[in-house]
Amino acid sequence: MSTEQIPFLKGHGTENDFVIVPDPGNALDLPPAVVARLCDRRAGIGGDGLLHVVRSAAHPEAASMAAEAEWFMDYRNGDGSIAEMCGNGVRVFARYLRRAGLVEAGDLAVATRAGVRQVHIAKAPAAGGDGDITVGMGAARLPDGEVTVTVGERSWPARHVNMGNPHAVAFVDDLAHAGNLFSAPPVHPASAYPDGTNVEFVVDRAPGHVAMRVHERGSGETRSCGTGACAVMVAAARRDGVDPAVTGSPATYTVDLPGGRLLISEHPDGRIEMTGPAVIVAEGVIDPEWLATAFV
Repeated sequence: MSTEQIPFLKGHGTENDFVIVPDPGNALDLPPAVVARLCDRRAGIGGDGLLHVVRSAAHPEAASMAAEAEWFMDYRNGDGSIAEMCGNGVRVFARYLRRAGLVEAGDLAVATRAGVRQVHIAKAPAAGGDGDITVGMGAARLPDGEVTVTVGERSWPARHVNMGNPHAVAFVDDLAHAGNLFSAPPVHPASAYPDGTNVEFVVDRAPGHVAMRVHERGSGETRSCGTGACAVMVAAARRDGVDPAVTGSPATYTVDLPGGRLLISEHPDGRIEMTGPAVIVAEGVIDPEWLATAFV
């Protein structure tokens, strides 16, 4: 780690919160133990994950995308593990870039490990505050095979949805049936998710309107999960007999999460868009002496 003070910000998207570490030149070493310490809610800054802000050309995993997207979201889970994608994280990432004056309102491309994501930053409304951010989340993949999720004595069939990261979506009668979600609910067969998975529990609120809770792989229960909301929308639409590729018309579902509300739309060509808020709440510096001694 640098011997200089390291700038950071704190932000959230529907209360899915992140430590933001700007590092355009990819000069910082951020091993898993450091990330986990920064995300620790008692001994660190606290967050569901960390957004490492790097120019694509400066990062070996993103250099091939540099012609399409100047900025790479090097996303880490709260335990320090690397993740392919984070939907709420992309919105917060874009909000940081706009706040820092690195991009303008309007369209923006962001490189992620799941590929380049197209983002639209709405202009600030006349009444003040920030406009919502829409993220093109790519298309969902629906792998074949039956999956089951278990909590205690209850089990439910689940829909396997891949949004660049894996999800198991289970429809339940009561969100309390998900339990405490401190640890990952068992999913069978385990071979369906060799690298683990995010697990969503879903109830209906009204036609085209659902509510969910989620266990995020590597983070535990979070207040929101953008890719999870997209996976839930697709699973709910297919359950309801809705497939925009067949009807030729887009479908939009409202998805309520503990931390807020997201609108998820699927288009006939398979594109999924997520719209919601993103907020920067604080900024400061990380004390390098604390970080150096935190693991002694």
